[in-house]
Amino acid sequence: MSRLEAVKGLVAQDPSNSRIRFMLCMEYLGAADYTSALAELRELLSRDPDYVAAYYQAGRAGEELGDTDTARHFYQQGVEAARRLGDAHSLSELQAALDILG
Repeated sequence: MSRLEAVKGLVAQDPSNSRIRFMLCMEYLGAADYTSALAELRELLSRDPDYVAAYYQAGRAGEELGDTDTARHFYQQGVEAARRLGDAHSLSELQAALDILG
């Protein structure tokens, strides 16, 4: 069984576990399956809108797919979430990504 299949199995067992779902997203990103990564990141954020790291990765996936509107949307949402949560480090990273995107 591949690592991807193993993580999919973990998500199936506990779909509300944000950390495990984020692991699945990262596996998809590592495999350059940006469409699947973005779909899982959307699902993660719909369940857990405070999972700030997911916004950065969703923006990154959008960029890899050549969809700057989607990337910008996720970076902006991430900036808002980081501000709301008082997460200065994530705010800095998300704002930098947004600034680079233009």
